[in-house]
Amino acid sequence: MARHVFRCPLRWADMDAYGHVNNVAFLRYLEEARIDFMFRLAPGEGDASFTGGSVVARHEIDYLRPLVHRHEPVVIETWVTDISVASMTVRYEVKDEDVLYAKASTVVVPYNLAQQRPRRISAEEREFLEKYRDDEGVVAA
Repeated sequence: MARHVFRCPLRWADMDAYGHVNNVAFLRYLEEARIDFMFRLAPGEGDASFTGGSVVARHEIDYLRPLVHRHEPVVIETWVTDISVASMTVRYEVKDEDVLYAKASTVVVPYNLAQQRPRRISAEEREFLEKYRDDEGVVAA
């Protein structure tokens, strides 16, 4: 199956005192990749698509190697491993061509902002997500 590829720029402010990208910055990188994946590529408008709202229910990150600040962007591959009635699990790899810096997952829940409550994944959203589903693509540490 397909993976969404996002090239994320590194910022000077992302570094910690040791010259590595701070662990919190990784969450921002994952957010940027996820938003690019879900909002730019997802179909529809309003409550009929992810642009109508979603919330993060869980993050999990395994830091594998330090990422040092540089001018070149880091690649974040994004795909989906689980799709339920009202949530999905998005997986990520933060990497260069030959180095894996982190792997992560996020449980995302579609959310109706007007009603302030979770909602079900629409048929249109499910069709979109299925194109990026890869249960076999989970990389071990």
